[in-house]
Amino acid sequence: MVELDRVSEVDAFLAAAGAFLEAREAEHNLLFGICAHLRRDPTAYGSPPYLAVVSDGGHVVGAAIRTPPYDLVLSEMSTADPVEAVAIDAAVAFPDLGGVMGPPDVSRAFADIWERERHRAARVAMQQRIYRASSARVPAAVPGRMRPFGHTDRELVVRWLGAFADEALSERDVHEDPSRLLDRRLDDPEGGILVWEDDDRIVSLAGFGTPTPNGVRVGPVYTPPELRRRGYASGLVGTMTARLLERHRLCFLFTDRANPTSNAIYQRVGYEPVGDVDQYRFEGGGQRAASTTRSTAE
Repeated sequence: MVELDRVSEVDAFLAAAGAFLEAREAEHNLLFGICAHLRRDPTAYGSPPYLAVVSDGGHVVGAAIRTPPYDLVLSEMSTADPVEAVAIDAAVAFPDLGGVMGPPDVSRAFADIWERERHRAARVAMQQRIYRASSARVPAAVPGRMRPFGHTDRELVVRWLGAFADEALSERDVHEDPSRLLDRRLDDPEGGILVWEDDDRIVSLAGFGTPTPNGVRVGPVYTPPELRRRGYASGLVGTMTARLLERHRLCFLFTDRANPTSNAIYQRVGYEPVGDVDQYRFEGGGQRAASTTRSTAE
């Protein structure tokens, strides 16, 4: 019999669902990233998080997280029963939920239930691909070099993070303040911002942080349109990934499935696709998409 338990603390959530999530760590890297952020700062999102674990016969079969005002994030689920259990519980907790994201079959099943039970139309807002790297290929002959973020870079980096949000995120999402995004990366003991510099000019940036059990998440990655197609993002992500893999077994990132350029870039530097994530928006909803920190690279 399927049962859903809500827990109030992230450590209790991971104690219950951690092994289930880690069995498919790449597919669940966003869930782990949110948990890492909550562990570091339980009040980071203002409202208490929604942390749900679904079990069947004593075995975990699904999990879900929501950090209001962001969308609900679903784990992999092999049957419809845990999806329905989460949808029923979420309808009580968040009757005006604005959206959901998760594996395509799981998010679609949730959206179907929401349309039927809440009478609110659902539409696909974003379709993303999850990539994993266990080794890196650093491109040769890319002009410039990687260096850490410096305080004198702040104005430019904040401006570029804002441009990244405008370009990469769904039109209905309320964007996180770019200064806050930068500070969150810099405050993360496992995170940071790196830039690619060519001829004493910053030409690309990439962030990393929010660790998973065996890895770290990469993003956002941004190169301004006028500087793309010169290899800068490939050089930066390849070099950064090689550096990160000296300390972690794995690196993860998200891309827009509709962007063939960014998907090709990351595969060239050692990333392999492992799964997809779809985001649905519900008619009349006002929530934000959970931040997967995608890429607008070259």
